[in-house]
Amino acid sequence: MRVVTLDRPDRRNALTLDSLDAIEDAVCGADQSVVYLHGAGSAFCAGADLDSVRELDGDTAPAFSGRGQDVMNAIEDADTVVVAGVDGAARGGGVELALACDVRVATPDATFAEPGVSLGIFGSWGGTRRLGRAVGETHALDLSLSGRTIDAETALDIGLVSRVVDDPRRVADEIARNDPDALRHLKHLLRTDYDRDDGDAREREVFGELLEDGL
Repeated sequence: MRVVTLDRPDRRNALTLDSLDAIEDAVCGADQSVVYLHGAGSAFCAGADLDSVRELDGDTAPAFSGRGQDVMNAIEDADTVVVAGVDGAARGGGVELALACDVRVATPDATFAEPGVSLGIFGSWGGTRRLGRAVGETHALDLSLSGRTIDAETALDIGLVSRVVDDPRRVADEIARNDPDALRHLKHLLRTDYDRDDGDAREREVFGELLEDGL
């Protein structure tokens, strides 16, 4: 099993374009059948680094959105099984990153939120599609439109995570004990078919419109 650590604890593991590149390389370059993805420090991932987002405008925002979509799609399409171990805060792009993973496991201290709406933006790395697929339209609309924070037990109740345990890595270890070929085939067979290309294009377009005048 390969362990991938988001290692910007001073920024709550917020994601820059360089961070996205590193995650893609680490996950898609793995020879192991399972990748365990987690965050260093007190947060899983605070989402996109707001310093990077504040530099965007209507011309550059769609490309930023598109790069994030490419990385999330690569995680979803990788032959390796990716387990997200969420301890502490997952916000915005951090929720999107977890959603791109195949299995999401939380600790009792995990919290989740999509707070972009309060800033006039939204999760544009495939989150508008994956969140609804994971928790259903009703819960996806509630979380996205309110920006509210939910705890681990609520995330379990609505299907955002599959387990709440003290040590999520043990779940990744459990999965990694299984046959690699079976894991690979099951991952691809169990992924629900949906129109990803159209959804991604619409996300990029709207994200650019919202950032026409900057953040």
